[in-house]
Amino acid sequence: MGNSSKSAQFLMDSRMTRATGGSAEACFDLGVAYSCGTGGMPIDLIEAHKWFNLAAWRGSEEGQSMRAEIAEEMTAREIVEAQRQARAWIAATQVRAA
Repeated sequence: MGNSSKSAQFLMDSRMTRATGGSAEACFDLGVAYSCGTGGMPIDLIEAHKWFNLAAWRGSEEGQSMRAEIAEEMTAREIVEAQRQARAWIAATQVRAA
């Protein structure tokens, strides 16, 4: 692994930690990373939609608009899968927080 992919992984890990802690901004950043392939991340619209959805759920208007934007490039099945993953993530993090 090159240095840039290590630092990209570190950025993703720290955002993931902050997202788990309830940061809408971190969720939004993860959505951007997956939708643009930031820092050598693979582009994954299902993951991106999931994170934008979580950002929106936490009150991010940017998350709402980005979610709508990438939804136009996704199939209905992909959107359903992204929504399922978002719900599962919310359930898992709420259990952990309880």
